[in-house]
Amino acid sequence: MCIFCKIVEGEIPSNKVYETEEFVAFHDLYPKAPIHVLAIPKKHICCFQEADGETMAKMTPFIQEVTRKLGIDQNGYRLVVNNGEDGGQEIHHLHVHILGGGKLRWDHSHEDVRKNI
Repeated sequence: MCIFCKIVEGEIPSNKVYETEEFVAFHDLYPKAPIHVLAIPKKHICCFQEADGETMAKMTPFIQEVTRKLGIDQNGYRLVVNNGEDGGQEIHHLHVHILGGGKLRWDHSHEDVRKNI
């Protein structure tokens, strides 16, 4: 059982922001922004590539409600989904990073890689 499934089952505590029958959102332990929350489906789905359209369609209004509860819906926020090892996914349970709470930088380190293509 993955760490996020253990959070869903209540085996590991989390600082929850919002929860429904199908999804839960909680604060990231290692925030990369003033506000950094993870939104996950309670059902184990390995990654974005394996997610079906119905799950993602239901996740959209859930994430929108999370941003309202966090008070970042008006000024803006960033959503990030890492998929697979090369995409930087560390926990193999679909999760959307919700980042906000101020002006967010954009790391352009990938530009050096593009010069070599």
